[in-house]
Amino acid sequence: MEATNLLYRDPALYDVIQSDSTSAGMCQTLIELHRPDARTLVDFGCGTGRDLEILAQHFECIGVDLQPGLVDYAHQARPALDICTGDMRTARLGSRMDVVTCMGNSLAYVHDNNDIGQVFATFAAHARPGALLVLCSPVAPITRTEPTTAAVDTPTGSATVTIRHTWDLRTQINTMHRHWMLPSGDEARDEIRRRVLFPQELERYAEGAGFEVLDMLDGTGTGLTGPTAYTVARQIPR
Repeated sequence: MEATNLLYRDPALYDVIQSDSTSAGMCQTLIELHRPDARTLVDFGCGTGRDLEILAQHFECIGVDLQPGLVDYAHQARPALDICTGDMRTARLGSRMDVVTCMGNSLAYVHDNNDIGQVFATFAAHARPGALLVLCSPVAPITRTEPTTAAVDTPTGSATVTIRHTWDLRTQINTMHRHWMLPSGDEARDEIRRRVLFPQELERYAEGAGFEVLDMLDGTGTGLTGPTAYTVARQIPR
């Protein structure tokens, strides 16, 4: 995954690109709505810890990420955070939390059905009875074929990135192809492959792991219309 994603190879750039993320705010809103007494939280796929740093102002937090480079950067940039390297298919921290989160499309990087089931088993293994599960993941493909170009501020100046998407219905993989023109004048290309889990698929995986889906919303205030959604579920006490 690191080899195909420029941002994973350059954690400082990743941190800048993620600086406008609203995931932590949305996550906090959902927790206040559905589990206002929550005190502890584990975030799988925490990246450089930018969202976790915000959540840690309100909860006792642990972060887990697969990419050692991002975790090393997080230790340097945010030394107060408790972040470790781990695979969310198999990670077992030995503790259960009030809230389990997986944001930033991390779930979408798991493509195999069995692996997705293992990830949800990990969520369940770290959830206290009645715990809240908050996910952010693609629920519909981006199918437009025309490329888009945008300017991106980086630690070394302004870059330009051109993005186009392809969609494979058979595998449910949405691939984002990026062409970067970097401030140095160098060019770079990368591909981001994300598995789209449609809403009823997400619900099926969640229920299979012992969670009841409470809501799905895309943050627009108009229900579920966009390609990415927040799923909030509660572990069913057994």
